[in-house]
Amino acid sequence: MANEHIHHAGMGADSIAALMTFAAAMLLYLFAVKRSNMKYSPWPMHRIFFGIAGMSCAAASVIGPIAEGAHSSFTYHMAAHLLLGMLAPLLLVISAPLTLLLRTVNVRVARQFTFILKSTPVRLLTDPITASLLNMGGLWILYTTSLYQVMHHNWFLLVLIHIHIFLAGYLFTVSMVTYDPVPHKPSIYYRSVVLVLALASHGILAKFLYGNPPAGVTAGDSETGALLMYYGGDAIDLVIIFLLCLEWYKNQVSHRFGRPGSARSI
Repeated sequence: MANEHIHHAGMGADSIAALMTFAAAMLLYLFAVKRSNMKYSPWPMHRIFFGIAGMSCAAASVIGPIAEGAHSSFTYHMAAHLLLGMLAPLLLVISAPLTLLLRTVNVRVARQFTFILKSTPVRLLTDPITASLLNMGGLWILYTTSLYQVMHHNWFLLVLIHIHIFLAGYLFTVSMVTYDPVPHKPSIYYRSVVLVLALASHGILAKFLYGNPPAGVTAGDSETGALLMYYGGDAIDLVIIFLLCLEWYKNQVSHRFGRPGSARSI
């Protein structure tokens, strides 16, 4: 209980620090857009919208009423999970942040960054199977062990888990669909098979939580949170499926008419 009181006592300062971090990230993004526009064609407005929306979703998951409610309600926690681990990564992936970065930095830095993207560790991390294991595996561990209860009494652990949820969600989304340069991009068929298995794992976990509440969660709260996880996750997953199918369609058109196909026009 002492740790919990310390955590809540510091919520004001933590929220201010988080708010300043997200505000700085948005300003940095807009600065990168301005710098890019000075050297290249204007950065698409819809990319800016998706980028700001993605950062806003991530901010809403750790600052404000949803974040406050998540400390005592599994349903609010699940809403924060969907925002931080699924919707924010999807919106940010569509905003093509790496492409914007490469347009902003000088040639030497861009080459170094490209070298990192081509490295074996990055290739392994962005492989659909690895990304799915980090994403779905982390969720199974969080909700089927005492970790969910423990993290609400340990501020450092809570921060680490939130970081993992976001990064794992981003890696998973990038491994399926991306509008940034990807040196090691698996085939659509490979990504599709892994995506189906990952979605099945997410759905099974939601059904499991419906009847097996995490430690410290009431049955009613767990049922509502599980339903939100199941249907809310499906809604976001449908967008990923649509983008993957759109990429397949454009590739088929490009093969038929002999033009390079890409889904980057989205």
